[in-house]
Amino acid sequence: MLVRIVKMGFYKQNVEVFLENFDNTKTQIRAFEGCGFLELYRDKNDPSIFFTYSHWESEEALENYRKSELFNTVWSKVKPLFSIRPEAWSVDKLESLE
Repeated sequence: MLVRIVKMGFYKQNVEVFLENFDNTKTQIRAFEGCGFLELYRDKNDPSIFFTYSHWESEEALENYRKSELFNTVWSKVKPLFSIRPEAWSVDKLESLE
């Protein structure tokens, strides 16, 4: 399993636009083949900073999503809203305690 963490910063006037877009697409993203989990987080100190946290069956599954029409649609709406360059990490989960 691959875990993908993406940090995004938005202009304050674009935060609600982002949240509405995420709400409209989150079910489709989560249902995309190979995606097993999706969460959205907001920074406690800066309400214009968000993180997505998702689980993917493999790097190939993530790449299939990144090459999909769904990703292109989401990205084309979100990209102009950024105030900072997004950052992304692909990591392997080593342990999980609940």
